[in-house]
Amino acid sequence: MTPSPQELDLLRQAKIFDMDALITIYDRYSPGVYRYAYRLLGSVEQAEDCVSETFARLLNALRVGKGPKAHLQAYLYRIAHNWITDQYRQVKNEASVMDEAVENFADEAAVAAFDLSRISDMERLRKALFMLTEEQRLVTSMHILEEIPNEEIASLMHKPVGAIKALQHRALVKLKSLLEEKESPDA
Repeated sequence: MTPSPQELDLLRQAKIFDMDALITIYDRYSPGVYRYAYRLLGSVEQAEDCVSETFARLLNALRVGKGPKAHLQAYLYRIAHNWITDQYRQVKNEASVMDEAVENFADEAAVAAFDLSRISDMERLRKALFMLTEEQRLVTSMHILEEIPNEEIASLMHKPVGAIKALQHRALVKLKSLLEEKESPDA
């Protein structure tokens, strides 16, 4: 998928630190990055930190003459994904991170009047996502949760579209297996 002329112009303007372009980029992409981070982390505070860090890293990349040449959205999601992965790597005991995420989400969900079964389902999905390989988690999250086109993901990851589809297929098969395994009464 070829980037639109508007996106390319926005990137060109961002590279020279045009404030209107930078504000437009933030306004356009920060809500999606936040949703993505929240789905994977289950914490408002961590999702907000992820958004802040994602855009700080974008600005740093632009400052040194790097950053995306195209596919800005996919580039931002890749930064967010890497930040989220780093958060999980920094914690020695993954179970404590998941417990904290469940508690944070449960508190927020109670305020928002979500039912507990939905919280449980979301937490099971979050845990299952982190049992995938990093590449599987990235392509699945970007395509299915955030609806980023496979062509854009392929460009970002420097892989053919067919490889991206294969990664997604393997990820979905593994997710299904993990979620069914956790549903069984013997598990």
